Amino acid sequence: MKNKIILLFSTFAVISVLTGCIGNKNKTIDETTTRGNIRIGVDEAYQLLFDTEIYTFESLYKYSKINAAYKSEGEILNDLMNDSVRFIVTSRKLTNIEEQTLKNAHIIPKTTKIAYDALTFIVNNENPDTLLLYSQIKDIFSGKTGRWKQLNPKSRLGDLIVVFDNNKSCNTRFIRETFELKNNFPEYCFAVKSNPEVINYVEKNKNAIGIISVNWISDKDDTISHGFLKKIHVAYVGDESNTDGTGNFYKPHPGNIAEGSYPLKREVYIINRETFIGLGTGFAQFVAGDQGQRIILKSGLVPATMPVRLVQLRKELRQ
Repeated sequence: MKNKIILLFSTFAVISVLTGCIGNKNKTIDETTTRGNIRIGVDEAYQLLFDTEIYTFESLYKYSKINAAYKSEGEILNDLMNDSVRFIVTSRKLTNIEEQTLKNAHIIPKTTKIAYDALTFIVNNENPDTLLLYSQIKDIFSGKTGRWKQLNPKSRLGDLIVVFDNNKSCNTRFIRETFELKNNFPEYCFAVKSNPEVINYVEKNKNAIGIISVNWISDKDDTISHGFLKKIHVAYVGDESNTDGTGNFYKPHPGNIAEGSYPLKREVYIINRETFIGLGTGFAQFVAGDQGQRIILKSGLVPATMPVRLVQLRKELRQ
């Protein structure tokens, strides 16, 4: 009798485990490319763009829920490696070490280029100096140029104040890599917490130069972006061949970014660690597809996976 009872409980336990496995299997299968609930990480530089991408996707697919965490580049990369998010949006690819770490965990990351972005320099509305040479920008971050008169002898402003969005942001990393900086930033450089804080600081400080992603001021139809544009001036930047100020200066608008005239251009990627074809894959395909790329174009960035027809492209020239 005792053996029968033990056998009965053992059978019940096995059935419970199998039922649980079937339930979990069904739960996994229940998520599709257009249905489910996931968490993603997005570089704060691209918040305005992905607010629109997510809103549009969820409007089309009512059983999808995409929860975006907008953080610095360093933070979202940590979240990806720690399996806190399904995929991230960032302006750099994974390093060889990061890729190998994921592969060691039997995860093959999928990287999709979705857009071209630009690092943007902004100044106070009362500051008439809106032209910056590429070499001058390098000298600012290397510590050689710390006063406005070094940029323009006629300037009435004093010491430079350079403000970043975040110490771990894509903007600080991009500056370091572009100008091959090995030392710390000069003492007149400091970071706040976000791109909007950079804009607000520059609005209130005549001596300031702010560094932001163009995404925050590129969509003139967006009320937030349009509001920020009223607060500051966007600087024109000369290309590397313009060493004396007699050549062309370019604003970071889509035509100059697409053509490559604006010298501080960068790529934007989705890095997906999903191990099956789920909602993360579906949303990534949407962003890289026709509708998602049209949203990118409207936002003022340059789409990466659809052709862009440049009609009457005019170089920005101000001397």
